[in-house]
Amino acid sequence: MERQYHLRKQISSSMSIHEDQSPLISLKDTGFRLIFEPSMMAGYEYRVRESVCEKVGRISQQLEKQDKVLIIRSVWRSFEHQRILWDNKVAVMRNDHPLRHEDEIQKLVSRFVAPPRKSMHATGGAVDALIYDTKADRVLDFGNNEGLKLELNETCYPLHPGISAEARQNRELLMHLFEEEEFVVDCTEYWHFDYGNACWAAGSGAKFARFGVIEEHTV
Repeated sequence: MERQYHLRKQISSSMSIHEDQSPLISLKDTGFRLIFEPSMMAGYEYRVRESVCEKVGRISQQLEKQDKVLIIRSVWRSFEHQRILWDNKVAVMRNDHPLRHEDEIQKLVSRFVAPPRKSMHATGGAVDALIYDTKADRVLDFGNNEGLKLELNETCYPLHPGISAEARQNRELLMHLFEEEEFVVDCTEYWHFDYGNACWAAGSGAKFARFGVIEEHTV
């Protein structure tokens, strides 16, 4: 997993982008059956690229047949939004590990929160998602979560062996739904899926990415 993570990062950092200029669409305006995890940013609109929106709609329909609902945790994020997430996590890590050097703290944080200018969420092609079971009236068990609260450690790796059979099955369901729609699951976060951006191109073998960064002032 470590080797795959570093290789994908290396390839994506030099990936060429043929921007297709597709717009951002708010998932809140689609009518899809979705649950939106509350955002730390006031007025967050849960925007994605047009083709990503269509894919999310089909995933939602598949889950509805199983009495389940797709939870949208986060999608397009501005650099400012990402900076706040980064700073908050760095602060937590400093508090938890007061003897660690700053470079080590930032390296640890970067495994689960991208630095502000390197996040795939800025492309509109990234989706963070979980699943809600309407019959059980709860978020599914993914092995490192308590409802919507996630533990950020190695158990976030999609195929981590130290989780229950139930959690493994739930991860497989989530990943299968997105992979059927041509998304690529992140190497270190089972809930993060990319389509059209540089990480997607690196993970899928595409020759180029379709989605570059969308700046906040253009939204």
